[in-house]
Amino acid sequence: MPDTHTSGQPRQVHLAAHFPGVNNTTVWADAASGSHIEFDSFSHLAKTAEAGLFDFFFLAEGLRLREHQNKIFDLDVVGRPNTTAVLSALAAVTTRIGLAGTLSATYNEPFDIARRLATIDHLSNGRAAWNVVTTSDAFTGENFRRGGYLDHADRYRRAEDFIDVARRLWDAAANDGAFAHESDFFDISGRFPTGALPGGHPVVFQAGDSDSGRDFATGSADVVFTRHSDPESGRKFYADVKSRLARYGRAEDELKIYPGVSVILGDTPAEAVERSREVAAQQVSEAGAIAFLERVWDRDLSAFDPNGPLPDVPPGGESISQGRVRHIKDAEATIAAWRDIAEAENLTARELVIRVSNRHSFVGTPHQVALDLAEAVRTRAADGYILVPHLTPGGLDEVVEKVVPELQELGVYRTEYPDGSLRETIGLPAARTAADWADARGRARGTTTGADAAELKEVG
Repeated sequence: MPDTHTSGQPRQVHLAAHFPGVNNTTVWADAASGSHIEFDSFSHLAKTAEAGLFDFFFLAEGLRLREHQNKIFDLDVVGRPNTTAVLSALAAVTTRIGLAGTLSATYNEPFDIARRLATIDHLSNGRAAWNVVTTSDAFTGENFRRGGYLDHADRYRRAEDFIDVARRLWDAAANDGAFAHESDFFDISGRFPTGALPGGHPVVFQAGDSDSGRDFATGSADVVFTRHSDPESGRKFYADVKSRLARYGRAEDELKIYPGVSVILGDTPAEAVERSREVAAQQVSEAGAIAFLERVWDRDLSAFDPNGPLPDVPPGGESISQGRVRHIKDAEATIAAWRDIAEAENLTARELVIRVSNRHSFVGTPHQVALDLAEAVRTRAADGYILVPHLTPGGLDEVVEKVVPELQELGVYRTEYPDGSLRETIGLPAARTAADWADARGRARGTTTGADAAELKEVG
């Protein structure tokens, strides 16, 4: 029996678009690859996603260019425009798709972020969304002369307080604009200048994966952006996060989970698999493979042949890459596991990197990918998926042209946008007041403020 909503309809698949300009998996050498900073690229992807009735366009942001061994990593992106400026411009060339951006709660102030997001919400008629992150390293802080100014725990306490202040400002916008807030991190008062927001509040995203990050999501966020892209791990993550909602007085559908995934299509299953192999190889050059390994080994490996065996040296223990989220916590255990894989499958170092870094989650014909997406949502591996293409800006053209009609034919995908703001598009309830959020956290955590520490990870 198909899993259905109370309406009797099968669970609907939701899709969103991630602009692929802020990661080193983009295949820049491909003839179809274009600029990652010209507005035409942002516009093309956003318009394509809107034609495919996607929920939102997602743009990650970094506040400093990544470095590797104290140099700009020339196989990564060089150049990161201001996120809110890009989203504001996209509001003028789109009409229904949501506009989501990553903005740090560490190197910004609540009034400024709240006003910028409120402006996007007004320009777009209720389509603004905010992926809240903390920025954990002094490397980034050097751009602001504030590197290392907060302890690890305080960054997360500040982040939750930051969101609370922003929501209080948006609440004030719906009244006379007057606000006042005093806490450990902020002491501000005044009048918010924009008027009531069309969407009530911008939709708040969160991307942490630790236990505290999951607790933050259930207590403060509307959407979770996760790396759990394969259905098996997705179902475990989904069940764990959703099980925490009742503690905060929230129903299952009041928090949406969207893993980031890549789709590779072919006219036949065999063609799709071969195309996936080709793209994966393009995504990991010889220099890219060595750099990938150096970020795990934490030492210079330039003397090693990427087409030979894995380096036979222990990890160095001191990071040589800056500006990246470090997902691998136990280097020695990871390296040991990779040696076992390489030996069992007779892989070179570059082949091993291709093997462990490949994130092509849905590979097949358009019909098979549609079936797989529908099954993943039906079995609660996700509520929707953020598609991360390997080409800028046309990487989703084929998905919109070929997969979306298949999903519609299956009866699991919309044929038009619903009326209303981004909240209606995603299927979220109306925005709650900041006081409601704080009261629910306080009851759940046995505190008066609900401002416990929580983890927020920078994505991209």
